[in-house]
Amino acid sequence: MAAAESSPLTTHVLNTGDGVPASRMPVSLHRLDSQTMIWSMLSVGTTNKDGRCSALISREAFGPGMYKLRFETGSYWETLGQTCFYPYVEVVFSITDPQQRFHLPLLMSRFSYSTYRGS
Repeated sequence: MAAAESSPLTTHVLNTGDGVPASRMPVSLHRLDSQTMIWSMLSVGTTNKDGRCSALISREAFGPGMYKLRFETGSYWETLGQTCFYPYVEVVFSITDPQQRFHLPLLMSRFSYSTYRGS
């Protein structure tokens, strides 16, 4: 994984149903090969106690293209002894200017989720 302070991409997962950060959730970052239309996994991480995962990719490896963050929501809820409707959430996004910083939060409950580009 990339160094957190230099990573141009970060995420933050919040369990809005319980009003707490979603800690210890597995997260993976993928990039789409525009020729083959096949996703390649770039890195994996786990949210910390604050629900943050910040070291997903280095500035050098981050280029223009289509990416996705995959959040393993089902395993998170299982650790809490609960079930959920969405076993995972994939957020697909396009990067045209990799010199910017990107923050993609995930707000979720057992039966819903939303996301946005944060700052």
